[in-house]
Amino acid sequence: MDSLIAASARALAAGDALGALKRVALREDPPALALRGIAMAQLGELPRARELLQRAAGRFEDHETLARARCVVAEAEVAMAMRDFRGSPQALFAAAATLEAQGDRANALQARLIAARRLLLLGRLQEAANLLAHCDTQGLPPMLAAVAELTAAELALRSLQVHAARGALDRAQSAAERARVPALLAEVAQAREVLDRPAARRLSLGGEHTLRLDEVSALMASDALVIDACRRAVGGGTAWHLLARRPVLFTIARALAEAWPGDVDRETLNLKAFRTRRPDETHRARLRVEIGRLRALLPTLARIEATARGFALRPLLDRPVFVLAPPIDGEQASVMALLSDGAAWSTSALALALGASQRTVQRALSELEAAGRARAIGQSRARRWQAPPLTEFTTILLLPAVLPIA
Repeated sequence: MDSLIAASARALAAGDALGALKRVALREDPPALALRGIAMAQLGELPRARELLQRAAGRFEDHETLARARCVVAEAEVAMAMRDFRGSPQALFAAAATLEAQGDRANALQARLIAARRLLLLGRLQEAANLLAHCDTQGLPPMLAAVAELTAAELALRSLQVHAARGALDRAQSAAERARVPALLAEVAQAREVLDRPAARRLSLGGEHTLRLDEVSALMASDALVIDACRRAVGGGTAWHLLARRPVLFTIARALAEAWPGDVDRETLNLKAFRTRRPDETHRARLRVEIGRLRALLPTLARIEATARGFALRPLLDRPVFVLAPPIDGEQASVMALLSDGAAWSTSALALALGASQRTVQRALSELEAAGRARAIGQSRARRWQAPPLTEFTTILLLPAVLPIA
């Protein structure tokens, strides 16, 4: 490694992308191209960064497998930052195996963390948890340890394991302080803010209350019957039924819960469930069918009784009933509630789940994207929509610290 390459790598490890570029900006050899690519990624120039890393990987000799594997890892992180998930993760796992075999534990762990973060962004939480369980940060740089703990914290937050998330963030804070990287410290601070923001509203006969994430977690783990309008689910404790793609059933369940312990008349249920002001016999017949389906779904949680004017929800074991709603109302709030599960949604699927037109959903998505609260993946008919990650910096700014080019 010549002196300029070494100095550039040290600058990148300290988060000084401009200082790194000054040393290698005019060079075209593979190590310089790789470092330039990593520096451009730090500066947010992701397409250019990806191009440089691909050129670097192609110019390394056949025997330089270690350097090529490092480029593959860096390019995979750039692709993730661009939300380009078209490629297979097998190349990343192969690079991790190469790095591990040649004694580069730090970069091998970095590759696995990228793979875990990719799974989180795709909403595949269990696969991400399985991968993180095999990531050992003992004896590795504090920056890597901090990134690993941040990834674990995001997984815990998405799973509503707030106590585990707080512990992971405490460990991330300690590691970030040792690493002394400003972007990393900022990311930890941002992740901590998520725990203190209003996450939902609890609606009941006693009124409306704003809840933080830990309070939401406690409510969902309690013996109460919860109609969760954030995830479009009904249940309590460990028994949950997801109704995101069964909008009529969810609408009926929410209407009954909002009226509990009273009942809801049939005309109101028809209006809410089928969005019609003039229900006829076909709507009334369909309402009876949907009520039957809801009864079959909740036999261990509640009964749905017919009353003189409509239907009433009767939870078993004298459970209290709460509706958990998004922190804000409106079309955007409903879309954000569905996106919050981390999965990728098409506009047609969102429209079906919300019982709205695709044009209405597209308008809400455009407004959310402009506000930075939703992100699109893919183009044309393959386009899918997701909520942004709970933490923002890792995939874009923290590439270089463990990618020295030998």
